[in-house]
Amino acid sequence: MTATAVPALALADLATYRPENKVPSSYFAAFAEDDDLADNVMFRAPAFRHHAAEDETSADMIVTAAGILTDRHGADYLDDVDVLLTHSQLPEVMVRGCGGEVAHRLGLTPSTVLDVHNGGCAAFAHLIEVGGALLAASGGRKALIALAQNSAGQIFTQDQVRSKAQAAIPGDGAAVATLTLGAGGNPILTTVSRSYGEYAPDMTAVSSPPRKYWEAGPGQIHVGFTNAKIAKVLSRGNRQVPEVAIEAATQIGVRPSKLDWFITNQPNRVFLRNWREALELTEENHPDTFDECGNLFAVGVPMTLDALIDSGRLQPGQIVMTSAFAHAGDFAAAAAIRWNGRS
Repeated sequence: MTATAVPALALADLATYRPENKVPSSYFAAFAEDDDLADNVMFRAPAFRHHAAEDETSADMIVTAAGILTDRHGADYLDDVDVLLTHSQLPEVMVRGCGGEVAHRLGLTPSTVLDVHNGGCAAFAHLIEVGGALLAASGGRKALIALAQNSAGQIFTQDQVRSKAQAAIPGDGAAVATLTLGAGGNPILTTVSRSYGEYAPDMTAVSSPPRKYWEAGPGQIHVGFTNAKIAKVLSRGNRQVPEVAIEAATQIGVRPSKLDWFITNQPNRVFLRNWREALELTEENHPDTFDECGNLFAVGVPMTLDALIDSGRLQPGQIVMTSAFAHAGDFAAAAAIRWNGRS
């Protein structure tokens, strides 16, 4: 029996969206109160971040980002999408994500619509891997992956939360990308995913007084940080992001220090510095959008990649290594891309 070769997976193009409301750090400074975590390195605020409008949903932001692709390539650019994968940091409705709504609003008829919740900040590489596998399995023509970070303007501006150190870090935004099989595009050289389920319980949502997130009550939900948890997250993140990036670089035969570009998620400046030092890369080779956009969770990697493309610094033939970790360290993923240009 002769095995059938699987066509190469490629990233065809991507587009991103930043909400109009650009919020300076002074907004949060006006509400700041004593916080035991105020001096923690995790919470050194960016200069700016964007907040989604009050009635702006994950689907709204994704559809807007997708509109950039159709404006760029033509109204029929997404007509051959057979696989649609979405990731929303804060699904507006319990149980389901926004995939079905996105497909309907874009006029798509994909054979597979999947809302992927677990990827967290590493969802971009994770969706590339999953989307590629689904395309190969089904013989599909094109996959659309879509990510939305929508919790900054909804969770972190609540009147009980905006005074906390954690509130000034997140920003909102969205990203979409198309994947294809076969020649052309920007080849996905490899992907690496690692699950660390033992760390999942360390990511918690809390309120005062305590309640489950679906229960009515006076306490506003926010992330349950403590100094002890932060120490664990710092240790895991410092280790995991370089680990999966180095593993991916090894698979493609490139020394990590010789990578052209390294793009990661961007929780804070400390992680950014530690990650590039671990790979022996310069700040020039490790771009970010932290001071313009804050921590964008899953959208951070594609947002920075899109900004790098627009800057003109990313040249054909260069390799982009993306890497990220999720939540309190329960997942990490990397993807290596050889850039040829938008297609």
